[in-house]
Amino acid sequence: MTHPYFSKARHPRVLAHRGLITAVGAESGVWENTAASFAAAHAAGAEYVETDCQVTADGDVVLFHDATLERLQGDRRSVNEVRTRELRSIVADHGGLLTVAEALDAFPSVRFNIDVKTAAAVASLGPILVDHTHRVLVTSFSDVRRRAAIAAVLAAGATLRPATSGGSGSIAALRALSALRLSPARALRDIDALQIPERHGAVRVLTPALVRAAHRAGVEVHVWTVNDADDMRRLARLGVDGIVSDRADVALAALDPS
Repeated sequence: MTHPYFSKARHPRVLAHRGLITAVGAESGVWENTAASFAAAHAAGAEYVETDCQVTADGDVVLFHDATLERLQGDRRSVNEVRTRELRSIVADHGGLLTVAEALDAFPSVRFNIDVKTAAAVASLGPILVDHTHRVLVTSFSDVRRRAAIAAVLAAGATLRPATSGGSGSIAALRALSALRLSPARALRDIDALQIPERHGAVRVLTPALVRAAHRAGVEVHVWTVNDADDMRRLARLGVDGIVSDRADVALAALDPS
């Protein structure tokens, strides 16, 4: 049965990668994973936003990709060393910091794809996501972390588990099984989507065989991070179900069925 996360939404799906920065202007200083970047994605028509979570020194689960502030702020401190109030002050002029709970409340019609970047977020995510499992997909490169986050949501009382995509271990197993023409059923158990790059270095990850194997098991295939319109259309012709893009505006136009 299709998870509600995918119901009544356009296909192929467009997932705004950390929001949409370009729509708010190059000189705006808006950062990824901020309230402003999400608002821009939503205004452009994106139904899905891909984002990431870290945990502050106060234990708040915030939407932030990197483990440190170095890339965005030139500050080598880890996010988990910074108090939430200070992080809010830092991000205030760059689009506005959101906790996971605040994002779910601020954008009630958006479906969130949340990458759990740290084990410290797992226990707290349970009660935060418990009432939003119909519009949240939980993922992580770590299958152990991903499964723990799902378990935390169910332990918090959810009657529906969030949608989920396989981590690196699940993807590697499926790639090997599809190449050997073996059944992928075990590798795809309790997985709703595969979210993969087209290539990893010299290795092609996305193949027609992989798409067919996933579809036979009722699992969607989403490809990241794709910003060229011709590539988006080519991947759609290959049968992928979703495009994760920094340019959700471009993707929405390129994949418009009309």
